[in-house]
Amino acid sequence: MAGLIMRSHQVLRGFAMSDPVEILKKGFYCARLAEGGRDLAAAQALRGLCFGRAEPENDPFDGICAHVLVEDLRSGQLVCCFRLLELADGGEIEQSYSAQYYDLAALVHFRRPMAEIGRFCMHPDWSDPDILRLAWAALTRMVDDRGVEMLFGCSSFAGTNVDQYLDAFAMLNRQHLGPDRWRPRVKASHVVRFAALVHNQPDVKQAMLQMPPLLRSYLMMGGWVSDHAVVDDGMNTLHVFTGLEIGAIPASRKRLLRAVAADF
Repeated sequence: MAGLIMRSHQVLRGFAMSDPVEILKKGFYCARLAEGGRDLAAAQALRGLCFGRAEPENDPFDGICAHVLVEDLRSGQLVCCFRLLELADGGEIEQSYSAQYYDLAALVHFRRPMAEIGRFCMHPDWSDPDILRLAWAALTRMVDDRGVEMLFGCSSFAGTNVDQYLDAFAMLNRQHLGPDRWRPRVKASHVVRFAALVHNQPDVKQAMLQMPPLLRSYLMMGGWVSDHAVVDDGMNTLHVFTGLEIGAIPASRKRLLRAVAADF
């Protein structure tokens, strides 16, 4: 763990662009790397608001991740945040947050840089699409600068009522399962296997409405998911492992992402 903590400081230095703190600014918003305990506390407070539970101050992953904050420049309000853990390759996958819930043995063989995205959330009182665009622009620059070849993490559905997500899970099962060579296996004690759900052809419109916005973004870029959801009672969510190989993103989508990042 000491080595991983040391590398987390390298992440902070490596991910900072021309300025060691600010990453991107556009209009009313700024995306920057967190600095110090006050910034981390603000991120934890926003996560607590979004996830409906108090965030632990001693979360061990907070100490080894880079944290990106998106703030409203008019008010100073934190409106979006996420954390990022850089891994040299799949050999370090067991040190990730996701490895607590999924058997990621297959991904040990991924021999290129990876990054885990976690605790991605947006303030419920802010709906400006520029916030999400800025967050993705910042992430795009970070991924390009560090040569990351796979993004992964847990995509969360609010609550633990499976019935309200049957169309979404059916669509994931039919169209978006990960390739067998990388697909996670069951590890958690309480899971929902998509293949075991009784459902008809999914209603596409309903399925997309049920998908978390971050997961929709991943899927539009060619992302894939595990064949089951984990029931996380502690976080009051159902979450699915999500992977996105950078090399598999369609060229047109890559150009668009990079153009957006360059525009900020």
